[in-house]
Amino acid sequence: MIHLAVLAAALVAPLTPVQPVAFADVFTDATLRVDTYHTGNASEEVVTLDRVLRQGSWAGSERHLTDTFGVGRYLATVTDPVSGVLLFSKGYDSYFGEYRTTAAAEKGARRTFSESVLIPCPKKPVRFAIAVRQRDGSLREIFATEIDPASTAIADAPLDAGVTVIEAAHGGDPHHAVDIAILAEGYTAAEEKKFRADLARFVKLFFTQEPYASHKGKFNIHGVFAPSQESGISEPSWGVHRNTALGATFDSLGSERYVLTEENRRVRDLAAHAPYDALMIMVNSARYGGGGIYNLYCTFTADNQWSSYVFLHEFGHSFGGLADEYYTSSVAYNEFYPKGVEPDSPNITALLDPARLKWRSLVTPGTPIPTPWEKAGFDAIDTAYQKVREELNAKIAAAKRAGAPRAEVEKMQDESERLSRENAAKVDAYLATSRFVGQVGAFEGAGYASTGLYRPMLDCIMFSKGAKPFCKVCQQALLRVIEHDAD
Repeated sequence: MIHLAVLAAALVAPLTPVQPVAFADVFTDATLRVDTYHTGNASEEVVTLDRVLRQGSWAGSERHLTDTFGVGRYLATVTDPVSGVLLFSKGYDSYFGEYRTTAAAEKGARRTFSESVLIPCPKKPVRFAIAVRQRDGSLREIFATEIDPASTAIADAPLDAGVTVIEAAHGGDPHHAVDIAILAEGYTAAEEKKFRADLARFVKLFFTQEPYASHKGKFNIHGVFAPSQESGISEPSWGVHRNTALGATFDSLGSERYVLTEENRRVRDLAAHAPYDALMIMVNSARYGGGGIYNLYCTFTADNQWSSYVFLHEFGHSFGGLADEYYTSSVAYNEFYPKGVEPDSPNITALLDPARLKWRSLVTPGTPIPTPWEKAGFDAIDTAYQKVREELNAKIAAAKRAGAPRAEVEKMQDESERLSRENAAKVDAYLATSRFVGQVGAFEGAGYASTGLYRPMLDCIMFSKGAKPFCKVCQQALLRVIEHDAD
C-alpha cells in the first residue's frame, strides 16, 4: 500500500548518511515513475501523490545511485524506512520551481503542475521523499510517502500505440551509457520523414561539441516519434494555437521565446518508449525559441538560424545544470538567483569568497579575481539591440493577432532575424578584442544580473549566440555528469 504524508512546512529534511549499496541487493532492473502534483505560489508549496507506475528497465547507472552534484531546487531521495540508509537520490528543477519566481506567483496566484521522478524499482518498501533547497542551501522536506513495490496500486503502464522509436546513436548497455530520448513535437504523420532528417542532423551536431565528441561511445540516443494533429506548436502571443502531441508552446511564463510544455504525463508516456537519462523535445518550427530545466527536459526549434546554438545551449541547462550566463535580455523571472546567496549552478558565482572560487583550479595563472573586462562597451551594444528586438517582436505579435497579410508579417520576421545576426557578429567582434580572451577568471555579469554574479570566461555558448564551445568550466561540469551516468 502507498501511504501519503505531506510533511509540515517547518520540517527539516533529515541528513541521511550516504552508504554504499549494491544495486542488485536493493533494486530490480525496472523503473518506477512517481507522478505528483506540485501546487503553490512564491511563498507556499504543497506536493501530493498522483500515482506510481512501473515502466521498463532502469536506464540509469547501477553504480552511482546518489546525487553528488548539489544542483537543483529539489532533491528526491529513496531511503530504507527502518535503517534510514540512503539508497538513491537525485537533484532536479521543475516547472513549478520556475513559476514561483514570477510576478504572478509573488502576487499569490496558486498554480498546479504535474511532475515525475524516476527511481529504480526497490525490492522492498522504501521511503520516497522530496526536499526543497532553501536560500542558505539547506534542504527542507515537503513531501514523503512509503512505496511498496508489491502494491496493487502500482500499475504496469502499457505503452501507447502508434509510436516509432529510431536508434540514432548506440554506445552500449543503457546502464553504462548516457541515454537521451529526443521526442518529436509538432510533426504530423506526413512529416515523419522530416523528423528523421532533423534527428540525424542534430545528433551529428551533438557529437561535434565537446565534451560529447570525445565521449561519443558513452551515449545512446533514440528519436521517439508520435504524430501531432497539426504542424508546429502554439504561439499564444501571436494568436496561434495548435493541437500537438506534447502541448508545447511559446510564451511560457510570459517570455515570448521560452518553449515549455505543462503536459508532463504526455511527455513521460512518450518518453517511456525508450530508455532515458535525459529528454529533449525537438519542435517543428522555424521560430527562434527553446528552454531547458535541469533533469526535466530541454526544448529547441528545428529550423531557425540559431537552432544549433539553442539545441546545445538548452541541453547544457537540462543535462548539466548549467546556468544562463547572459544578463541583458529580458526573462520571466524575478530574482531567479537571490542576492547574497551562492548559486548552486557550477558555472556562475556570487563571488562571496574570492579565495574559494568554485572553479579556482581552472583559473588562468595571473588572472585577477574578479576579472576586469570591457563590460560598458558590451552593455551598450547588446542593450540597444535588446530594446529594438523587443519592440519588433511586439509589432510582429500585434500584426499576427490582427490578421495582417502574410507578406507583411514575414518581412518583419526577416528583419528580426537579420538584426539578430548582425548583433551576434558585433558581439563576437567586440569580445574578440578583449585582453582576457581565452582566460578563466570571474567576469561580472551572469545569471540575468548585470552586477553581483560572475561567469568563468569572457564568452561561452551559455553566454552568447553562435557556433562556439562551452567554456572550460562548463565542459568540466558536463563531463562530471557523463562520467556519473555512464560509469
